[in-house]
Amino acid sequence: MELDEAILKRSSVRYFSDEPVREEEIRALIEAAIRAPTASGLENWFFVVFKSEEARRKIYDLIGEGMVEYYRAVNLPEEKIGKLKRRIYEEGMYGAPVYIAVFIDRRVRFLKGEEFDEVEFIWSVESAAMAIENLMLKAVELGLGTVYIGVTNFKGIDKKVRELAGLDGNYYLVGVIPVGRPRNETKPRGRRRKAEDVTKIL
Repeated sequence: MELDEAILKRSSVRYFSDEPVREEEIRALIEAAIRAPTASGLENWFFVVFKSEEARRKIYDLIGEGMVEYYRAVNLPEEKIGKLKRRIYEEGMYGAPVYIAVFIDRRVRFLKGEEFDEVEFIWSVESAAMAIENLMLKAVELGLGTVYIGVTNFKGIDKKVRELAGLDGNYYLVGVIPVGRPRNETKPRGRRRKAEDVTKIL
């Protein structure tokens, strides 16, 4: 598969089949992720794969909790939140055979001193985000679907994910990625804004 094809075929998949993700596929995803650029060459990312039934159920519940909090934050009516809950808990939205949580270790840094705390943090998150994109593009090549989950970063939920991963407070959660074979045919969405609309050449 050419890179252009993978980029154009990638889409956010929210419904997955029950077919397992093989160990070699998980390894291939992580191998692709760690080939991403990393600020100062620190490689301070850390990947936790939730594969057991118990761990997946707990992550799934935390995603559901985060989605409800998100839609309440944007003042979605309770009636619509109820429909969302049904899609999650009755239709299995976001239910996947594997979840990959991506963390950064905030202790691993290049520039010392409090004045560099913010920029070091930003660089680390950017590195992890690039790793996530590599992982997602590799998933396309393998016939797998993915979706980025950010609502697990809400205060309190992030701590629960971290504790479930067996990590201490030095680790910051960048996102959770459900991974599996799409339940239905994927249809990548176009973009509302064209390249020329978001580009300035000087």
